[in-house]
Amino acid sequence: METKDLTGKKNRILDVVIFVVLLAAASAVTLTLFYRQAVSASDESLWGKVYPSDMKAYMLEMQGLDSEYDFPYPVYFKLAALLHLFVSPPWSVALAVMLLNDLGMIVVKLLLNRLILPEYEKENGLSGKSLLWGAFLSLLAVSLFFISMLYPPAGIYLPGIKFRYTGVFSPNPFHNATYMAARPFAILAFFWYAKLLPVYEKGAGTGGARPRDYILFSVFLLAATMTKPSFTIVLVGTAGLIMLYRLIRSRFHNFVPTLQLGLCFVPTFIDLLYQYSGVFAPSGNEERGIGFAFGEVWKLYCENIPLGICLAVGFPLLVLVLNFREVKRNTMYRFSWQFYLMGFVMALSLYEKGFRKPDFNFSWGYIYGIFFCHLTALILLLKITMRGGKTHWEKALVTAQWLAYLWHAACGAYYFGLLMIGRSYF
Repeated sequence: METKDLTGKKNRILDVVIFVVLLAAASAVTLTLFYRQAVSASDESLWGKVYPSDMKAYMLEMQGLDSEYDFPYPVYFKLAALLHLFVSPPWSVALAVMLLNDLGMIVVKLLLNRLILPEYEKENGLSGKSLLWGAFLSLLAVSLFFISMLYPPAGIYLPGIKFRYTGVFSPNPFHNATYMAARPFAILAFFWYAKLLPVYEKGAGTGGARPRDYILFSVFLLAATMTKPSFTIVLVGTAGLIMLYRLIRSRFHNFVPTLQLGLCFVPTFIDLLYQYSGVFAPSGNEERGIGFAFGEVWKLYCENIPLGICLAVGFPLLVLVLNFREVKRNTMYRFSWQFYLMGFVMALSLYEKGFRKPDFNFSWGYIYGIFFCHLTALILLLKITMRGGKTHWEKALVTAQWLAYLWHAACGAYYFGLLMIGRSYF
């Protein structure tokens, strides 16, 4: 027993070391890209020609200068301003997004360890094999932040697909620092809500969710909102429909637990009202607000939306088709697809009026949906892989799903390489 405990402790230490090495490598390459984007944005002769991104507006906002945009979500900019006390503007915005993006990798690694390793070790105990699984989870946690949409080799045209990224979208839009910065808080809020979903109707305590889980969910959601509200808009819409459906189904018998969970959204609602008044409210003669038009903005960038959808979520779609029963059994997995569908509907039908219309800002919530579908599909595939296939056919299906993920990872590695040499994210 003592030998097994020592082995387990050693494996956990090695697991941390392996992840830290991978995280350091990811930090180095992403910081290099973000810094190059910032330097390019600060040079008028280079801006928009190489390393295109939104860094110019972010650097101006961070320094309190007029960026011609409203950013009433301060977390990323305050962190960059703090770093600006010690380093130049390009370094400060690059370091800030790198640190927050790293936080997302750490959160996913801890999540995978918590959800996957206990199931494996329950059957096998702490052994060398569990170390291999820990290293594999570290690799997957980091790789998830580099995968991209699917796309063909150069010279091959897909009907209606104008661009590699724009109109198709990727779970990792490296040109948008605020999305990357908000994502760790969005991941925490997403999984805390998924954790509350199966138990909140029992009420806080007394067999239901722990009160601290309500508090943590509320804090994570507010943090995500104060970094970039795109995730929150979709989560609120998805959660609202789910809770309303359950309230009506129970004939209002779960009204009090629903109210308890609903109170967690209040701080975020207050912040959203502040952001709404600053960004969408009419100002002078300029047309502002939210408009409705079915696919109008999306079609500016993609003439084959169904194919674009398949390219963005190829791996999750394959996992969904081959494991459809999990939608009913697995709350977290089901919620990721519910979130994705809400993000898709919003991206398809809503847009910001005025000069921001072509920016397609409602696509960011859809991009979050792409990311969460990849993440939960990966978790599900890991669990299926641990169980092992009973027949050659089942093993072949599992292999096909891993090959689909590898395809996204290979495309992502090449896409990131193009960004690193200054090519457009389009």
